[in-house]
Amino acid sequence: MSLSKILVAEDDKEISHLIQRTLQNEGYDTQLVNDGKEALDCINSFHYDLIILDIMLPQMDGLEVLQHIRQHKNTPVMILSAKGGEQDKVLGLGLGADDYISKPFFIGEFLARVKAQLRRYLYLNETKKEDSQKLLKFNDLELNRDTYEVKIKNNKIMLTAKEFAILELLLTHPAKVFSKSQIFSHIWKEDFHTDDNTVMVHINRLRNKIETDPSAPEYIQTVWGIGYRFAGDRK
Repeated sequence: MSLSKILVAEDDKEISHLIQRTLQNEGYDTQLVNDGKEALDCINSFHYDLIILDIMLPQMDGLEVLQHIRQHKNTPVMILSAKGGEQDKVLGLGLGADDYISKPFFIGEFLARVKAQLRRYLYLNETKKEDSQKLLKFNDLELNRDTYEVKIKNNKIMLTAKEFAILELLLTHPAKVFSKSQIFSHIWKEDFHTDDNTVMVHINRLRNKIETDPSAPEYIQTVWGIGYRFAGDRK
């Protein structure tokens, strides 16, 4: 499992090195910067699982950096600030910060909050990944692996179990060419006979159901002499 990567933007060397030691001792890949412009350059160039921003940074303050982040990314952001007033916290959280820690702080509480943000981010990413694997979308075609539904332009298409299985196989390997033998063995779990037209019949039925013009298929294309492949732009 890869290490969580954390960016710390803090111009107070004593605090930044304390944070770095603490996070590295927990096994996190930690990068330090000491001004807002450098922080933004790093954020635009690399992926981070958590960003920790001091508000009072030179060249560009933390809140301005935060605003830039939220225009493009949903990476969790923790604000560090000597300003502990309610209005300051409301402003930081309102601009998109996920947590706000007032200085001075207890390093144990700080670490607990870091872990909480990383757990939440990991969970959201895993959920998003699972959802994207369950719902396959290509152009106007949508296949839901949980509900066994297929839609074209939001209109439900009725498929048999075998038709659904063939379409799912092709969608999960876009652009890969499958021979009739490979499709038959994968779907029917039996040995393929060269004179068996079962796959071709099912492909033709599928095309009649999902293609605008089955004679010039947009999705399920024939690769002459080899087999079939799925073509389409994933959404």
